[in-house]
Amino acid sequence: MTDEELKNIWKEYDHKLEEAKLLNLQSWALNLRSLEMMQTEKTKSKLNALARFKIFAVVLGVLYVLLLGLLVVANHFRNIYFSVSISMIMLFTIISIITYIYHIVLIHKINYSESITQTQERITILQTSTVNIMRIIWLQLPFHTTWFWSNRMINFNSWQGWLIPFVITFLFVLATIWLYRNIDLKNINKKWFKILFSSTEWTSLEKAKNFLSEIDDFKKEIA
Repeated sequence: MTDEELKNIWKEYDHKLEEAKLLNLQSWALNLRSLEMMQTEKTKSKLNALARFKIFAVVLGVLYVLLLGLLVVANHFRNIYFSVSISMIMLFTIISIITYIYHIVLIHKINYSESITQTQERITILQTSTVNIMRIIWLQLPFHTTWFWSNRMINFNSWQGWLIPFVITFLFVLATIWLYRNIDLKNINKKWFKILFSSTEWTSLEKAKNFLSEIDDFKKEIA
């Protein structure tokens, strides 16, 4: 075999190798595109379902606030403990409603033709906001134990009569402080956090984020 024949064989081999690389690259690009379309559609479906859930929650929240408002008006502040407790619960519910409306707007503003990174960033914003509003919602917890208090119970009953409600409220205050301080994304992998955030609202965000993460994982496998 002459040198020229050997060179031709090597050139032919290199040419076939380049063709194989090109075919693999085209196949990878096609698979990536298909995966992106499929995972993006799954993400969109989850977030749209979440938006519908939040719209329903907002409607219920508004009705709940109206009901609490009627109770406060009907009481005419005759029982200050009842009026203040219900008013505070109303306040936290209104804050939740406003936050949920913000979430709905944020979800509908997501442009799925944007980069995967931008969509992931918006989901992270939703997660952070969800954690923050949960911290705020729990602040109303002690007021659920004080709405039935009255001057008569505190002033005229024996100390045994109001000690138990007072102790219960105090324990709820401690629980509220602990929850406010510990509900944080840094505790996302802790068991109590997963139990607390096991609702559809949170799991939808987690699944949506995981769908997009699968695209990144596919890219890393090929790289």
